[in-house]
Amino acid sequence: MALTELELCSGAGGQALGFEAAGFKHVALIDYDPHSCATLRMNRLYWNVLEADITRFNTRYWRGVDVVAAGLPCPPFSVAGQQLGRKDERNLFPAFLHIVAETMPRAVVVENVRGLRSRRFDVYRQSIEGELLSLGFNSKWQLLNALDQGVPQDRTRSFLTAFRGEAKFRWPRANERGSTVGEALGGLMASNGWLGAQAWSEKANRPAPTLVGGSRKYGGPDLGPTRARQAWAELGVDGRGLVDEAPLRDFKGFPRLTVGMASKLQSFPEDWHLAGSKTQRFRQVGNALPPKLAFAVARSAEGVRRFRELRDEGWSIRSHNDRADPKPRTVRAGGHGSSGFLVPVLKAGPLARLPPKPPGLHPNAPRREFRLGTRPRTTGQVRLDLEASSTQLTKPASD
Repeated sequence: MALTELELCSGAGGQALGFEAAGFKHVALIDYDPHSCATLRMNRLYWNVLEADITRFNTRYWRGVDVVAAGLPCPPFSVAGQQLGRKDERNLFPAFLHIVAETMPRAVVVENVRGLRSRRFDVYRQSIEGELLSLGFNSKWQLLNALDQGVPQDRTRSFLTAFRGEAKFRWPRANERGSTVGEALGGLMASNGWLGAQAWSEKANRPAPTLVGGSRKYGGPDLGPTRARQAWAELGVDGRGLVDEAPLRDFKGFPRLTVGMASKLQSFPEDWHLAGSKTQRFRQVGNALPPKLAFAVARSAEGVRRFRELRDEGWSIRSHNDRADPKPRTVRAGGHGSSGFLVPVLKAGPLARLPPKPPGLHPNAPRREFRLGTRPRTTGQVRLDLEASSTQLTKPASD
């Protein structure tokens, strides 16, 4: 049986594609942006896509899902967003912790900008770890570069993984080195017969700098601030904007990228279509988690499969925080010392057998949000060596 995943802040679907390629089944994909939701529905008709605000959404329907994965907004922790952290109204970690308390998954995966791992946010990361520990999760943070998973872009992201019980999560190893910009985009640059395409490809002999999609308030269809544009210029790319098509035959100067080229630098499939204007489409691509990197993380998160198998065999899996007293308790979802809301939850204990889910659609979701369709086209997968996870097991006494 496929492992299940609840996706928060799905965006253009980079993380969802990675989990799909790793064999996960999405129970729901939630995003607040209508263009991102349109993109997901357009490419996967059968996905359960919900356009909703996760700060107000009831997720108890999916209690017991295997994995909750989230690509939370980056501006609260990015330099461009002024790194306001918990003071930023766009910080969705409190809402995320509330959903984890509601659904009690077996594993959690969160992706964000590398700035979240800076010393500036040491205390805040510790508060997040504390909240997860109180729910029975053991947390780990790591920086992973998409370039090490075959993505032609130097894109380092922060990851938080948290598992219930004693599972040993092993971060994905470097699998394959990403290609250069010239190797990745040479064919697209030459698609309109540009005579200078070959010379340009030879000059663009390094991986791409990190794409920056901007926020809903700021940022347009360009390749970032001055420093980023200078890095692109060294590769022979004009970063001051985007264009609708590749250079024509007699084009002179530095070419600009199209949204499709940016999508390829993020490792999206060539047939992955984006909804919205040029700005809206580039924002989705620029803010996405590259599917190849998401796939590597999803394969490592697959250790929860062992939990399910052991549960079905009658084993119990306990965390360090298990107590005999099942007394309800309350956690503050906003972090220690924050002004977050209080969330009542039950004690983190052994994994219990889940009741069957009621048939039909999610009661809180309007029927128009759902689309039925066929199975997807097969997507390419990345080879990744996995190491077996281990856990603390307790065999029930025989009668």
